[in-house]
Amino acid sequence: MERIDARGISCPQPVLMAKNAIEKSPEGIDILVDNNTAKNNVSRFLKNQGYKLEYENEGEDILIKARK
Repeated sequence: MERIDARGISCPQPVLMAKNAIEKSPEGIDILVDNNTAKNNVSRFLKNQGYKLEYENEGEDILIKARK
């Protein structure tokens, strides 16, 4: 399972990071973001790719867990 740290990175870069990660780990990824825009954009992309999502707060950051 690949874990991506996308904190402090503006969209669309977190979405592109998620895309690259699922190409390497199609069973699922964890991606850490620090704002709602990134959370919403990454979530929309991953849902469109057929992933089920769970969210966890890590301090002020959001961990998106995507699984097939």
